[in-house]
Amino acid sequence: MAGFETLLDRIVDDMSSSDGADKEMTQNLDTPGLPKTAFEAFTRGLRGRCPSCGEGKMFPRLLKPIEHCPICGQDWTAQQADDFPAYIAIILTGHILAPIIIYMINDTDFSVWTNLAIIITLALLLIAALLQPAKGAVIALQWWMGLNGFEKPGRPVAASLAETAELPENIQDHR
Repeated sequence: MAGFETLLDRIVDDMSSSDGADKEMTQNLDTPGLPKTAFEAFTRGLRGRCPSCGEGKMFPRLLKPIEHCPICGQDWTAQQADDFPAYIAIILTGHILAPIIIYMINDTDFSVWTNLAIIITLALLLIAALLQPAKGAVIALQWWMGLNGFEKPGRPVAASLAETAELPENIQDHR
């Protein structure tokens, strides 16, 4: 249902941007620093930054996220990324290495042991490089969608609709 809510948010946001009165109401509800879209939160997490403000570092150590953002105070203890970031890193590593492995086996004259050493080294390096960004992105998406104990961040359009408790007239006509 989260996908439908996002689509509805976009539709209502597009409709309200044409009204001057609704525009003023949504601007007052904006929180500085909060991402406007799930993609922006995802990108902040991918870069290892706090998805809420985009300023604080998400990981002081390799894979251990901070408990609270020092900039905005967002609580990150509710995150439950579990093994999903590892699955993402392994799948991406496999897709990146597959053409390299095929090329090495078919077009080079390396011995089996040389191929094996190169492939294992590349795989370990890629997994190590992709694991932290994958974990940051998963945590950011959990936070954005309000999963695993996170409270959904405030969205200006959703808040203004909750206050008025009615849909715009042109949406009500299609019921």
